[in-house]
Amino acid sequence: MNEYKLYKCQICGDPYLGDDAPINCPYCGAKKHYFVDAHDYVNKFEQENNFSREEQDNFKAALDIEIGNASFYKAAAESSAEDIHKWLFKALMKVESEHASIFSKHLKIIKPALFDVEASTDGEVNLQESHRREQIAIESYREFAEAATSPRAREVFSALVEIENDHLGLED
Repeated sequence: MNEYKLYKCQICGDPYLGDDAPINCPYCGAKKHYFVDAHDYVNKFEQENNFSREEQDNFKAALDIEIGNASFYKAAAESSAEDIHKWLFKALMKVESEHASIFSKHLKIIKPALFDVEASTDGEVNLQESHRREQIAIESYREFAEAATSPRAREVFSALVEIENDHLGLED
């Protein structure tokens, strides 16, 4: 029997209570291997990461992607006719919003508000738009990870490539 304990996600920093670390972070979607016992957690948002100008610019670009995607998912959750699509897009909106929080914390800025965008009442049409958006995020984050010079920037962008790839699987 496992011991019920407190874990922390090393990507978003959020806590999780459970017998074992979750397969994916319920907040940001990071894989299980990014979880540590809370006693071993080091707050990477408060460390001096010495991000390069390029990394900071990439964080800003990623923040724009995540706010745009979260805004779209909010609209899709509100507009889609079928409950299954409403639930999916609501969950994706929360995860993408958490990603925006990650970038905002590293940039030491207040997370921008979501904005109004159009979405279809047809959930399948919204899934196609979701796929397009996730592909852009994956391609961008892969490039940003390759260009990263600091371990933290590389870690965050690499984790988000994994997470966004998981989102593509939701459409199959």
